[in-house]
Amino acid sequence: MDLATLALVLLFVLCLFLGAGLWIALALTGTGWLAMSFVHPSPGLFLASAFWESTGSWTLAALPMFIWMGEILFRTRLSEELFNGIAPWVNRLPGRLLHVNIFACGVFGAVSGSSAATCATVSKIALPELRRRGYSERLAIGSLATAGTLGIMIPPSIIMVVYAVAAEVSIIRVFIAGVIPGLIVIALFSLYIAVWALLNPSRQPPPEPSLGLADKLRQSRQLIPCLLLILGVMGSMVLGWATATEAAAFGVLGSLILSAATRQLSWRSFFESLGAATRLSCMILFILAGAAFLTKAMALTGIPAALARMVAEAGLGPYAIIAILTLVYLILGTALDGVSMIVLTTSVVVPIVQLAGFDLVWFGIFIVLLVELAEVTPPLGFNLFVMQNMTGKEQTEIALAALPFFCMLVLTVVLITLFPETLVTGLPELLLGR
Repeated sequence: MDLATLALVLLFVLCLFLGAGLWIALALTGTGWLAMSFVHPSPGLFLASAFWESTGSWTLAALPMFIWMGEILFRTRLSEELFNGIAPWVNRLPGRLLHVNIFACGVFGAVSGSSAATCATVSKIALPELRRRGYSERLAIGSLATAGTLGIMIPPSIIMVVYAVAAEVSIIRVFIAGVIPGLIVIALFSLYIAVWALLNPSRQPPPEPSLGLADKLRQSRQLIPCLLLILGVMGSMVLGWATATEAAAFGVLGSLILSAATRQLSWRSFFESLGAATRLSCMILFILAGAAFLTKAMALTGIPAALARMVAEAGLGPYAIIAILTLVYLILGTALDGVSMIVLTTSVVVPIVQLAGFDLVWFGIFIVLLVELAEVTPPLGFNLFVMQNMTGKEQTEIALAALPFFCMLVLTVVLITLFPETLVTGLPELLLGR
């Protein structure tokens, strides 16, 4: 059987497994077993080694730690503190409290690492408050659905860890590379809200009394512990004081101290956070193990190398390749979650990306942005489900409300593609060297 036919057979088998409702990890493993059986008489030997190598990594130990840190803070009053602490500073901006959605999701995303958790936690406090004060519900829902995606863009991010492990690049470099694109997304979201507010002044509630500087600082002091936690986790990695795994462990300790100081830590919340982090970590690790076996099988069959050669022979330019990959990932995003999208495609896509001359750290941020787009793309956009549960509205209505912010994410993808060194790879090289 030639490689092209084998690739189509494997793709059909994988789609068949996924369509039948088989767990993603098992679908990847089964497809890998079939691929391996064409080139080796004992696939089981490779299965055992792939599972052990992929899950026995010290680097990967950062993943459950960052997940646990987010789960601990998810059970505190952090979202309420973020709303109350940020609100006094945005009163003079067009759109006023709607900007709190964006900034609060950005700050919570820096300690959560999860898009759905960021969206749900901030929406729980912000949405009722904005409704009560008379803000546009459509704009509030759209901004919260898309700003929640900052949970996977602002480092530390669970998706970034998964990509770094799958593509074998530095977690710290990917984290740092996500800082400027994350700030660009925040700025574009806020810019859209400001422009909308200037164009629709009659749909704004009357301004609230402004506070003096002393009152603003007093109301915002509850943000200090959270900001110190963010600076401690990221700063320790950037300065070289700790690896990503060690920084994640310090983050867990800091979040436990923070939740205890705010009297939100109980034995019940402790075990709930530990259980939730364990379940999510096991799911991701299982998917990574299945993907590692499929990657090894694909490498032995020679399919990724053959695809890379086909792309080279087709004479496609770098931007054409990126446009095709963007379309592929948007289609995948309608049916798969972010982790599955990354581990499913890395073994095939990375050789093509390298051949086209793209930096793998840049490509990681590119993929994260596409996963953000997938989070608000029907029919399986996770953030759409979150907002649907919180508002009771139809998914289509929520998706339309999020459409302007979706366009801002697309604009960010365009910007980082046109200026990759300035906006993505430049900062890690400046702080860490080449």
